[in-house]
Amino acid sequence: MKLGKYSLGIGDRFNHEGKAQLRAIIKAKKNGVDVTPVWNKSNREHNIVHSEPEGTRIEADEAVRILEWEDTYCVDADHINLNNVDRFIEHADFFTLDVAMYIGNESPASDVEEFIELCIDLGENVEIPGITEPIVVTEELLKSVARKYLAAIKEAGKIYRHIVAAKGAGNFITEISMDEVETPQTPVDMFFILKMIAIGRIPAQTIAPKFTGRFNKGVDYVGDVEQFAKEFEQDILVIDYAISEFGLPEDLKLSVHSGSDKFSIYPVMAEIIKKHDKGIHVKTAGTTWLEEVIGLSVAGDDGLEVAKEIYIKALTRKDELCAPYADVIDIDGSMLPSPEAVAAWTGEKFANTLRHIPGHPGYNPNFRQLIHVGYKVAAEMGDGYTNLLKKYAEVVGGCVEENIYDRHLKRLF
Repeated sequence: MKLGKYSLGIGDRFNHEGKAQLRAIIKAKKNGVDVTPVWNKSNREHNIVHSEPEGTRIEADEAVRILEWEDTYCVDADHINLNNVDRFIEHADFFTLDVAMYIGNESPASDVEEFIELCIDLGENVEIPGITEPIVVTEELLKSVARKYLAAIKEAGKIYRHIVAAKGAGNFITEISMDEVETPQTPVDMFFILKMIAIGRIPAQTIAPKFTGRFNKGVDYVGDVEQFAKEFEQDILVIDYAISEFGLPEDLKLSVHSGSDKFSIYPVMAEIIKKHDKGIHVKTAGTTWLEEVIGLSVAGDDGLEVAKEIYIKALTRKDELCAPYADVIDIDGSMLPSPEAVAAWTGEKFANTLRHIPGHPGYNPNFRQLIHVGYKVAAEMGDGYTNLLKKYAEVVGGCVEENIYDRHLKRLF
């Protein structure tokens, strides 16, 4: 199964915007860029919303049928592990193997020794085309990377083989995810991680490292753009080398998690993938939920009242809602508007505060991040929320489509 050169993770908390999301992908195709849509939803999100993976599959299949999409599309079991993968196996054909929690776990001495022996063929200096400094391979370095990453990649192998036993080899896309950690992986780390993946015979088509800088949910990149550009390009060059030397899949590419709204680095990413003629996978899971709230606020009346209620309730539960996203959320509580202020807002004021338009005087990234993690509040409303999505489907869908196409796909490609 092949993913396609460019792919976009279009998560949807409540399974209502599949057609709007796909319309944006179709618009990109009409303008010369083929992007594979990947509907992704994590086990964490299913648990919070009280949904099931079957719903994501139904949403994707229905959108594809109604809009007569004839190209590849996928449903991603996002951030899964051995404890929860069985819930997804029947309905998913893309599996994001999240092994971040195993980074730094101790591996048996025999596993470490085996890894070192299998790296002898690398030689003392590895020259990667396009990278000035060679990788100097020493026993100390090999032991260091094995201590950091070998247990994680061994776990990825266990999950992959578990899925193969159920679905058969070649019938799904495999991604390895290591992004939800504090310390980024360097291009040298990436080199040895890919060597481990090859040794473990995991045919990964995408890999999601932790990059330098902050990839907070729903807001722009925070960090040194030049440093990110350097690491991003070196990661691509390392992947190229690993494909040719380690026998990894030819279509292996980088995956950028929490990739929505990273507008300051989209031009950098676009330039580098074009320069090297490489693909990319970008996950934009939470941005659709934010556009739903924006759409309801713009619709006014009961839509606006529910949007306000979501914020006001989220404000009182800030610590609870942020806890599962601690590594990817930075909210300055002093910059959050009071419930009294928000209660008096117009729909336009609410939307301008929430909508991510760089440079807009009304935009508040702290407000946006709190709403981002506040989907649990909407889930607790049950039909009171989802019925409004149906009632204002045209307005909400228009916001979703515009956001994915104009603010994401156009900037990326």
